[in-house]
Amino acid sequence: MKKTSLAQKLINAPYMVWSVLFILAPMAMVVYYALTDRDGNFTVSNLASLSSYSETFVRSVWYAFLATVICLLLSYPFAYIMARSKASRQRMLMMLIMLPMWMNFLIRTYSWITILNNTGILNSLFEAIGIGRVQMINTPGAVILGMVYNFLPYMVLPIYSVMVKLDQSLVEAAQDLGCNSRAVLSKVIFPQSVPGVVSGITMVFVPCVSTFYISQKLGGGKFMLVGDAIEMQFQSAYNYNLGAALSLVLMLMIVVCMLVMNRFTDDNGEGAMLF
Repeated sequence: MKKTSLAQKLINAPYMVWSVLFILAPMAMVVYYALTDRDGNFTVSNLASLSSYSETFVRSVWYAFLATVICLLLSYPFAYIMARSKASRQRMLMMLIMLPMWMNFLIRTYSWITILNNTGILNSLFEAIGIGRVQMINTPGAVILGMVYNFLPYMVLPIYSVMVKLDQSLVEAAQDLGCNSRAVLSKVIFPQSVPGVVSGITMVFVPCVSTFYISQKLGGGKFMLVGDAIEMQFQSAYNYNLGAALSLVLMLMIVVCMLVMNRFTDDNGEGAMLF
């Protein structure tokens, strides 16, 4: 038992060191800077000044919420179709989902400027068919579109990983018991896929609420999000204390959201049929 315990400690040691250096230490630094001034004295003025950023927090959460809902509506039927397809088609669809991820995040976002610009591809097409130009770039819709495009795979993959393991005999049993397609979806398929849905929502909402590059490029800097405010304090204003306070509140918001989402799954992470 001693040898096994020692071996486990040695195996876990690199992960513990990694966690301390790259998770706990940065979080401790954020807390320190958020609760001190430039001279290192304790203060809560940084947190008190965050009231002026209330609109920014609300906008960030709202945009992230809309992007997450859109990703869920698009990903759920796609993941179900993908899970029910043949193995060869599943591999092809998986490749199509992952293919954009091989490209740099900044390049993917910047490419949408060419598509949505007033002289871009879509507006050129609209003019050719007589619709005329439509203002798409530098709008809230463009920012949300960028979020959906960049983070959609993070919603598809968790749902697909649960859907592909779904026991088809449960669906057949529900049909034998008289359930129609809607009842099968609501009482068998969806409850079993809840862990994947919760995981996908978390994986999409968290980066959406903290993003900054998408809003800068597709929003033209007109719609400041929390990530933009944090970057501005660190890069332009050089106010690390206020930037750390913003980061601390954002981290707490994300933790609360994750705790709330975890309540929608049971202790085993498994869904339950709702007969």
